[in-house]
Amino acid sequence: MKKMYADDAVGVVVIVHGAFEHAGRYDEIASLFQQQGLHVVYGDLPGQGKSTRRRGHIDRFDQYIDTVSFWLEEAAKFRLPIFLLGHSMGGLVAIRTMEEKHPEIQGVILSSPGLGILNEPRKSVKLVSRVLDAVYPKYKVEAPILTEKVTRNEQVIEADEGDSLILEKVSVRWYWEFVRAINLAFKQLSEFPDVPTLVVQAGEDMMVDIKETKRWFNQLDISEKSYKEWANLYHEILNEPERDSVLRHIVVFMKQKAEETGRKER
Repeated sequence: MKKMYADDAVGVVVIVHGAFEHAGRYDEIASLFQQQGLHVVYGDLPGQGKSTRRRGHIDRFDQYIDTVSFWLEEAAKFRLPIFLLGHSMGGLVAIRTMEEKHPEIQGVILSSPGLGILNEPRKSVKLVSRVLDAVYPKYKVEAPILTEKVTRNEQVIEADEGDSLILEKVSVRWYWEFVRAINLAFKQLSEFPDVPTLVVQAGEDMMVDIKETKRWFNQLDISEKSYKEWANLYHEILNEPERDSVLRHIVVFMKQKAEETGRKER
């Protein structure tokens, strides 16, 4: 787990990275939030990055939820408004954490959340993998990701090509836990607490199904929610060449909610 401390902080943001990647890819974004007066808490999810657990494998999706819940507990020690930001699968983890744990936080930001998979395996492969999930859950398959499909940022593409911490394989159990978590995100939508929620979505997303993101968002029954889509941006909306616009939108959301929280407490 990492922490970045801001001078005269107005809030703290917990960042949850996506599938196959690691916390180090968010160091620059965390620094930008720090410069905007926000403490930052983030780290590697189980089985990813420098996590000591088996790379590319989880026994259950709840391991992610438990990890993020711990990060939120650490964030609460600052005694400031707390925000939970999850990208891609990290967005799904954030959703499931909200539905299962109901943390007392002031805002949720979902970046191109993983609520529908576009690059699903063929039916025959899915059938075999379902059997393996029962008898050999740690069996590894190639991770279905191409860097050029997630961002148009050449610097990020070049860095990723030499990044040994990015997963190249994941277990069949990991895949099916991801699928089951997506189903639960919709099934338990009524459990999502009444916390202001912002969805920022890439318009040219080739990794997650935008239709499913919109379906989930439209069914979300809370007092305050907003959805903004950036046309032409690829999946990693926080890394795209136009990311400044996205990050400004997120920062404005967090600062407004932090200010509203402060007024309520006075």
